Amino acid sequence: MELFLKITFAILLLMMVWRLWPAAKDQMENGPKGSSAEWRGFAIILLAVVLFVALLIAMVRG
Repeated sequence: MELFLKITFAILLLMMVWRLWPAAKDQMENGPKGSSAEWRGFAIILLAVVLFVALLIAMVRG
């Protein structure tokens, strides 16, 4: 039964990727482009989240 579920899940994932690929391709080509300031802000927020998660992990371990 476990193998059947893994195969079913893999088939569903492949169908989802196949179905969403045209929309993703269209967004990559025609979607809005971010400025360097927007990307810098995104990177700072992402870095803050990573550091916060590292802090939480350090607090649990120590």
